[in-house]
Amino acid sequence: MKRQTNLATLLALGGGLAGTASAAVQDLPGGPAVRQLNLHAAATRIAVEQSWLHWFMLITCTVIFVLVFAVMFYSIWKHRKSVGHKAANFHESVTVEVVWTAIPFIIVILMALPATKVLVAAKDTSNADVTIKATGYQWKWGYDYLTGDAQGVSFMSTIDSTHREISNAGAKGSDIPNDYLLKVDNPMVVPVNRKIRVITTANDVIHAWGVPSFGVKQDAIPGFVRDTWFRSEKVGDFYGQCYELCGKEHAYMPIHVKVVSQEDYVKWAGEQRKAQQAKADDPAKVWTLPDIVARGEKVYAANCAACHQPNGKGAGPIKPLDGSPVVLDADKTKQIQVVLNGRAAMPPWKQLGDTDLAAVISYTKNHWSNKTGQVVQPAEVLAQRGK
Repeated sequence: MKRQTNLATLLALGGGLAGTASAAVQDLPGGPAVRQLNLHAAATRIAVEQSWLHWFMLITCTVIFVLVFAVMFYSIWKHRKSVGHKAANFHESVTVEVVWTAIPFIIVILMALPATKVLVAAKDTSNADVTIKATGYQWKWGYDYLTGDAQGVSFMSTIDSTHREISNAGAKGSDIPNDYLLKVDNPMVVPVNRKIRVITTANDVIHAWGVPSFGVKQDAIPGFVRDTWFRSEKVGDFYGQCYELCGKEHAYMPIHVKVVSQEDYVKWAGEQRKAQQAKADDPAKVWTLPDIVARGEKVYAANCAACHQPNGKGAGPIKPLDGSPVVLDADKTKQIQVVLNGRAAMPPWKQLGDTDLAAVISYTKNHWSNKTGQVVQPAEVLAQRGK
């Protein structure tokens, strides 16, 4: 009786642990699923066709493999020497040569026709309803809406800072959210059932923009322009990541596309324009040290802390900012030029506005052990652009 009770207790405990584990990890709609073996659930016609092609090719190759090896092993076993068979001796059989040439040719054509159709359709970016430029940076994405209701809207999309903290802490189990390392502060927003053309390029190294549910992946190469497109047939959130190994923060460069109705898209576009106008800074404004340092702290956390660390100590090839001679130098133009144009492992940061650059430089000059009392004004950064 005691043994049965212990067994029941163990089974109940095991069931509880299994329930806890399953509750801790769940599928992410529009992203990866638990124990996923198949492709992501398709949200576009192209993705549906790609999924069909995947299974068509897999089944075709499997059937060919089974048939060929079945015939081969049957022949080896049935006509083995030990049962008295002797090898046939013949040369230049026209029939055999025609058959083994014609059959593979037919198979290749049957496989190539549907694949070519999907490939051509996937590359046709004409007649787009919305065109968005996606620029890869180390390590974030910049989006510029070139056409459509949101024309003129632009923003940076960076991984959510809480997810980076989870990664640094090495959290496991229930502490990890379903969208771990896929959540961003500003997702790309597009309307449903509209053809979206995405122009890709990069600011520093090669990146790649892609979303599996849309069936798209396109390299983003510095100095070059590539493009792809998608038309989502579903509203919702869809996720991807940079698909090119782009440096030490490669794993922290997610892509989040939010598909909404046309009405919600127009509303979002209006809100974004108002927000951008509210954030527009006067480069001639003179800031006080406390105000510009407070702003610089936010800019540093969003753009610089990943490499230079929150404590400003750097790591490996990343130089420290705490105690840095360039930061402490009385000639402020030296640090301005480094931030604008980059140096060694540090990429240029010209994509940030003059006020944000002035703020983050002022912050580094007056934080940690750096107590220079120097203030960099936006006008000083503006004067250094292009030099």
